[in-house]
Amino acid sequence: MKTSLNPSSVPKSPFYAQGVDVTAGRLVFVSGQVGVTADGAPLDGVEAQTRQAIANVAAVLSEAGLTPAHIVKQTVFLTDPADVPAFIAGASDSVTTERPATTMLIVAGLADPSLKVEIEAIAAV
Repeated sequence: MKTSLNPSSVPKSPFYAQGVDVTAGRLVFVSGQVGVTADGAPLDGVEAQTRQAIANVAAVLSEAGLTPAHIVKQTVFLTDPADVPAFIAGASDSVTTERPATTMLIVAGLADPSLKVEIEAIAAV
């Protein structure tokens, strides 16, 4: 059985759930979260967008009773390789001793041209 998680954060879409809790396996799959606030406004700069995307991932996990420390795999999408240092600076406050397996991809763009960072994650109990 799986349940769909949909916290009050945006973006909301009829095409996907922001997270899916696979109860039997206790895995939570968090859809790509971007650097927008609850009102849908994108933040300026990769560092700020990174912090907000991480906060949005944490909000989805919280709905499942988990924290970012439960993340076992994450995928990071950046639109410019020159933004890697700013991403690292934005993510540095969230680094734990148990770092998840991570894949970073440089992509041509995200759904909104003002977005520079997207993070998706898989968490386990």
